[in-house]
Amino acid sequence: MEKQKVYLTTGRKCTISGEWEIEGRISTLVYISKGEIMPAYCSKSVKWVLIRKG
Repeated sequence: MEKQKVYLTTGRKCTISGEWEIEGRISTLVYISKGEIMPAYCSKSVKWVLIRKG
């Protein structure tokens, strides 16, 4: 059984604290706490995927 991936976009409130990575060719990893706003990358709206809860 495959684990369900969690996605959030720039500007949304973070629902799970942990390490998030940009989906796509760019590889940027950030730690975001629950309740914080998901950041932009280079002033652009991006889609983040949860890599590791924490």
